[in-house]
Amino acid sequence: MKDTHVTDVADGKSRSLTLKRFFQGAAAAKALAPILCAVYFLTTMVGVSAQELASKDELYTGKEFSNAFANPQDDPDLPNVLLIGDSISIGYTVDVRKRLSGKADVFRIPSNGKYAAFGSENLDKWLGQRKWDVIHFNWGLWDICYRNPKSKTQGHRDKINGTLTAGPDQYRESLQQIVARLKQTDATLIWCATTPVPEFEAGRKVGDEIKYNLIAESIMKKNGIRINDLHAHALRGLPEIQKQKGDVHFTSQGYAYLAEKVAFEIASALSAESSERE
Repeated sequence: MKDTHVTDVADGKSRSLTLKRFFQGAAAAKALAPILCAVYFLTTMVGVSAQELASKDELYTGKEFSNAFANPQDDPDLPNVLLIGDSISIGYTVDVRKRLSGKADVFRIPSNGKYAAFGSENLDKWLGQRKWDVIHFNWGLWDICYRNPKSKTQGHRDKINGTLTAGPDQYRESLQQIVARLKQTDATLIWCATTPVPEFEAGRKVGDEIKYNLIAESIMKKNGIRINDLHAHALRGLPEIQKQKGDVHFTSQGYAYLAEKVAFEIASALSAESSERE
């Protein structure tokens, strides 16, 4: 009996000790609960903040958002936009895609569009079989460029002794041919005015782009084609957006600035097209 009593007492003490530890653990857990919740809340908030701080560039994962000539996969639910033009259009292509991401698939021709006669010769190939909703196009800077095979300047530019690429009459004729072909696509057409020629440009004369823009404007108005006055838009940003003195090209920020206007005009055309269908 004595041994049994001793065992009972020992078991009782053991059970008491276990219960005591249980309640102590529960109390500790209860005390820690608010702290654990706070830690969870803070870590969650830090994660959200980090996501919000991520660069917008990280949201554009396709090659088309870093390479002008890497055209997007054709999304059948989105309208198709085609950009045609020279190196200026190449410069703003990626930024236009970013601005119209989720609203349109923005394609561009697979090369520099050069001068208007070159465009007329290659237009069928560039248009292909795809159904285009909007076509944004330009020619001009190459047309008004004087070139001399003896010139050491990049592109053999030489406005003193060089030969003009396309005179006004040739430019007009080529544009008329281009417009006639583009109208066959039934796409909404947007003519993009040629951007400014700065002083000290080696192969182009200041003001010639204005003369050629007037020729183009006359053709576009006769054909009821929208006009994107990128010339005026660029002037408002100069000289800050200019790549360097005497250069018709722009800085990366300058191309983003041009893309803002181009994307706006395209979005407006798409919106008007959508309204007409309704």
